Amino acid sequence: MSDLIAKPTVLVLMGVSGCGKTTVAAILAGRLAWPFEEGDALHPPSNIAKMKEGHPLTDDDRAPWLEKVADWVDERIDAGESGLITCSALKRSYRSVINRRGSGVTFVYLAGSREIIAARLMARHGHFMPSSLLDSQFADLEEPSADEPAIRIDIGPPPSTMAQAIIETLGLG
Repeated sequence: MSDLIAKPTVLVLMGVSGCGKTTVAAILAGRLAWPFEEGDALHPPSNIAKMKEGHPLTDDDRAPWLEKVADWVDERIDAGESGLITCSALKRSYRSVINRRGSGVTFVYLAGSREIIAARLMARHGHFMPSSLLDSQFADLEEPSADEPAIRIDIGPPPSTMAQAIIETLGLG
C-alpha cells in the first residue's frame, strides 16, 4: 500500500439502489486491500422491513442508519486506515452526517439513468429493496455539488472498468 494516498481515506460508494455500489466496492476492496462494509447491513431491522413492504424510508428512518455509517467511517479514520462503505447517501444532508469531520471522506457517485437502473433492479434477485421504490430514490437524489468531496462515475461500463476509473481518478494505485 505504499503506492496509495498518504492519509486514510474512506470511499463512500453512493447512488440509488441498483447502481452497482456493492459490486464496484467489492472489486475496489480486492484491488486496494481495504476493509469494506456493506452499508445496508447497518440498517435497523425496522428499515429493512419497511422497504421490503414497498415503503420508502423517511429522513427519520434513515437517521440512526446514517449515524452507524458515519461511526464506521470515523472508526477507519481513527485507526489510521482507509476503507470502503456503500451507502445511498442520496441527500446532501445525509452526506454531511457521514462526512461530519469535514475530511477523510470521498463520495463516489455511481450515476446512471432511471431506465438503466430499473432494468438492473428487475434482473436482481434476493435483495430487500423492491424496484417499486426506485422512483422515490430518484425523487430524493441530490447529486453531489462541486463543493462536496465527490467524484462522478458513469455506470455504463462494466464494474471492473468503473473500479479502475475510480482508482485512476483518485490516484489510488
